[in-house]
Amino acid sequence: MGIQRIESVTYGIADLDACVRFFDDFGLFLVERTDEHAVFETLTGQTLRLDTDPGPALPPPVEEGPTLREVVWGVDTREELRRLVAAAGQGREVRGSADGVFHTVDRSGFGVGLTLARPREVTVKARRTNTHGAVTRWNTALEPLTRAHPLRMCHVALNIAKEGKDEAVAFYTDVLGFRPTDVVEPMGVFMQAPGDDDQHTMLLCHRPDRVGVNHIAYEVPGFDDVIEGGNFMIERGWREARRLGRHTVGSNVFRFLHAPCGGRVEYAADMDRVDDSYETRVHETTPPHHIWALRTNRDQDSPTAS
Repeated sequence: MGIQRIESVTYGIADLDACVRFFDDFGLFLVERTDEHAVFETLTGQTLRLDTDPGPALPPPVEEGPTLREVVWGVDTREELRRLVAAAGQGREVRGSADGVFHTVDRSGFGVGLTLARPREVTVKARRTNTHGAVTRWNTALEPLTRAHPLRMCHVALNIAKEGKDEAVAFYTDVLGFRPTDVVEPMGVFMQAPGDDDQHTMLLCHRPDRVGVNHIAYEVPGFDDVIEGGNFMIERGWREARRLGRHTVGSNVFRFLHAPCGGRVEYAADMDRVDDSYETRVHETTPPHHIWALRTNRDQDSPTAS
């Protein structure tokens, strides 16, 4: 089938202590730390790598300051891995490494890795809900979650230049096998990995017309996790980047935070799942960013605040 999921991401950073504190508060699990780098995991075994000196093995940063340096994609079989490595090597260098990752660079300058997927099974217990005619919680009050623990990295969003955007998208679609699910002509292309069922696994966004990391989204079990996870982060002193809302494309509930590693991170829940029968939607104009976003009466003087 091909690429299944994000396997790992690496950021080049400046302040390791701040980044470690951020992702510990965010709910990831620290598995390794030295004076120069740290490694976190999601519940499903994906790795987040934070490195103050990534070294020459990774491509140069695409923007100034802390930023994303590489996304490694997990492939389902060795046969598919060999095929994708060969395809990626047509016209660009691909380097193997001792840890089984094959490294290359996309058109925008982001590092791209390919390796065997190593998913870890996790049991998700959805919170029981009640509504008239569909009661699933009897004689039990809900307890606060307090904080969130992400299940997985579910998608990555990268800013790319408008010039050459079609070629940038083609590397992922024609070479790596991603499928466009929603093409927003003034803004970017949402794409699904062949082994994923999320409405999008990746977004290449050319609206800002500059290269840089936009965000990585982390799926949590439900709506309450998005709310309480964001509240916990704010209580710990981190800055929210966008209010609680629900996206138009993908339909997921979201909450964004500014991250000291560069860009933003997103708590996400209830993303659309789509299969091969989902036909690519082409939007000639950019749809509203969200179906709804949290508002208060203090927004009356600024109706577009979000």
